[in-house]
Amino acid sequence: MSETWDLIIVGGGAAGFYAAITCAEARPGTRVLILEKSARVLQKVRISGGGRCNITHDCLDPKRMATFYPRGHDALLGPLHHFGVRDTIAWFNARGVQLKTESDGRIFPTTDDSETIIDCLRDAAQKAGVVVQISTAVHGITPIESQRFDGFELALHHKEPLRTRKVLLATGGTRAATGASLARTLGHALIPAVPSLFTFNIEDSRIDGLAGVSVANAMASVQGEKLRTDGPILVTHWGLSGPAILKLSAWGARELHDRDYAFTLAVNWLPGVDVPAHFHQLRNDWGKRQVTTRSPFDEIPKRLWEALVGAADIPSDCRWAELSKSRSRKLSDNLTRAQFKVTGKSTNKDEFVTCGGVPTDEVDTRTFESRISKGAYFAGEILNIDGVTGGFNFQNAWTTGHLAGSAIASELSK
Repeated sequence: MSETWDLIIVGGGAAGFYAAITCAEARPGTRVLILEKSARVLQKVRISGGGRCNITHDCLDPKRMATFYPRGHDALLGPLHHFGVRDTIAWFNARGVQLKTESDGRIFPTTDDSETIIDCLRDAAQKAGVVVQISTAVHGITPIESQRFDGFELALHHKEPLRTRKVLLATGGTRAATGASLARTLGHALIPAVPSLFTFNIEDSRIDGLAGVSVANAMASVQGEKLRTDGPILVTHWGLSGPAILKLSAWGARELHDRDYAFTLAVNWLPGVDVPAHFHQLRNDWGKRQVTTRSPFDEIPKRLWEALVGAADIPSDCRWAELSKSRSRKLSDNLTRAQFKVTGKSTNKDEFVTCGGVPTDEVDTRTFESRISKGAYFAGEILNIDGVTGGFNFQNAWTTGHLAGSAIASELSK
């Protein structure tokens, strides 16, 4: 006879652990098992934020918080009212984790070490009686409804099957075949997964050799699409990155995938600045100075300024008073309407985020129970919910994990 559990969670990541802890704490004595196919749990927590773990974002208004999710914002609005950023902060604080908010709103443990979050989750799970089993892949889920047992049987690789009254899938993005196939087994028609949160590969002399240079407030858009974002842009060894680019990649994940990541990116390095008028003033005020000597805009670093001046074919000894209208116009265009050919994408550090997955209209977003297979639940990135960079994807894990875990505990008590 298969071993029987109250709840089996497939996936040992942030959402899976949080759901397990929530359920086990809400209903002491509940038999909860986490199955993780790899040899380590909480791997994404471990590598996120450069190993610091950006657990959430300092956006306390649920309505505004929901706007940071390109997909799933409407579905997540209600859940964020029930378990949002304040609740996440309070939960970790209550377990001895001190947090800090950085200037851009990202929230980290004061230790700047993701192991702090991992230790917290593992300790909470252990104290609640949650059992964790690694290196265990689930190959199939079969709903069972009989007089003797109502629940699911899970087929494991080279191991005896397991039975459970409730099952929760928290396998992460559905690019992984396992999560997608299990969700389909339960009757769900998945939205195809494509990457989100990536940087742009660009080869262009204007940014060649400028890796590390950044502009704090720029604007980026995709030619031919209604995609436009603003924020910091960072020059990298392979092209452009930074919050503005990552936001653009998130909001345009499907459109850019359809273009095979080959498109024209337009960048305004000086949004809101009347550059031609500023140049006219510089001819009077800085007439004897060489154009390349110093960037006249605080927003533009000197190295980037020199590269853009060179791209406008302005001689190195040209003075402001000597700058021709045609070269002035070309420099202005490079500052406000620069076009870059994007030829591919790269992962942002170690962030692996996808859009797609289980459609949110196929789950009850009050509990994240399947509307198709009663007793099955979902949490985290397996759902068609994804956020921009800055702690939003982890908040999705905490919110959906908490609501699912609470609902399961309540159902098991009936």
